[in-house]
Amino acid sequence: MPSLLQLEPLLLPGCPLHSPFQSGLGDTRGGNGTAVTEFVLLGFSGYGSLWGPLFWGVLLVYLVTLLGNLLIILLTLADAALHVPMYFFLRHFSGLEILYTMTVVPRMLADLLSSCPTILRASCFTQMYFFSLFGITECGLLTAMAYDRYAAICRPLHYSTLLNPGACVCLVGACYLTGIITSTTYSILVFTLPFHGTNIIHHFLCDILPVLSLASASTFWGEVGNLVVTVAFILTPFSLIIVSYACILVTILGVATSQGRRKVFSTCSSHLFVVMLFFGTGIVAYMRLGAGSSQTRDQILALFYAVVTPMFNPFVYTLRNKEVTGAMRRLVKKYLWSP
Repeated sequence: MPSLLQLEPLLLPGCPLHSPFQSGLGDTRGGNGTAVTEFVLLGFSGYGSLWGPLFWGVLLVYLVTLLGNLLIILLTLADAALHVPMYFFLRHFSGLEILYTMTVVPRMLADLLSSCPTILRASCFTQMYFFSLFGITECGLLTAMAYDRYAAICRPLHYSTLLNPGACVCLVGACYLTGIITSTTYSILVFTLPFHGTNIIHHFLCDILPVLSLASASTFWGEVGNLVVTVAFILTPFSLIIVSYACILVTILGVATSQGRRKVFSTCSSHLFVVMLFFGTGIVAYMRLGAGSSQTRDQILALFYAVVTPMFNPFVYTLRNKEVTGAMRRLVKKYLWSP
């Protein structure tokens, strides 16, 4: 029975495939042969009958994500009641969600309409770089938001000192700087490896592990680097967030009335829901040593954390948040219902 690699020319007719079966290399790890200059994103090409529902579904989710997160940015800028650290962080997080999905979704939609979804090596590097940059920065921002809730609930008398405007700007700046340094270093590390074998990426985006698996040289250090990045920027922030919420839980249990407990919990539940979605899928996707794994599982996970999860952010922070819904009503009344 022919392998998927041998069936790829049938799935992608007319594409500039750089397959070892075609070039005579016979081994994707071979160091000889022509260097790969462009990749083919196999993505969902093997699910031809599903491209229509997938295209329209992803497009709908993308539009909801853009409009919802833009609404949050607008509300947190326009309403003075939301000019507090929590919504300062949320505004940056919403902006990152927009950039994060823009890195992936437009390209994915175009590839779903294309019979030959190719991407230049330089473009693949660029997508990997920005996808990593925005993802790592979001991990830092979610940690900063957890620290904000910890300071507000567990140390309320020191809150204005701990989260003063200068401290908030420094925290956000540190998140961006960490993302830039890490994504630059790791993307360069991956793309300095030689690529002489197959140019077919079994994914709908240039994610780190699918690209790394195509390298013709040893990928050991790249895989170790992926593990280090995962521990440093996914597991460690997630652990800090869990510790913060453990402290918050102890404080909540010390609140005298059930009404007080509900009020405190309501301010944290939205953030905690987003944290579980974002970090949960990230840990499952990246917490492994080795570039090989179930391709279908990886694509479903990536579809969830890169496309679906950002859509939940506006709903979670508006429908379940009285301050945001109040700001929305005031904004509508001021600009749409004013006499």
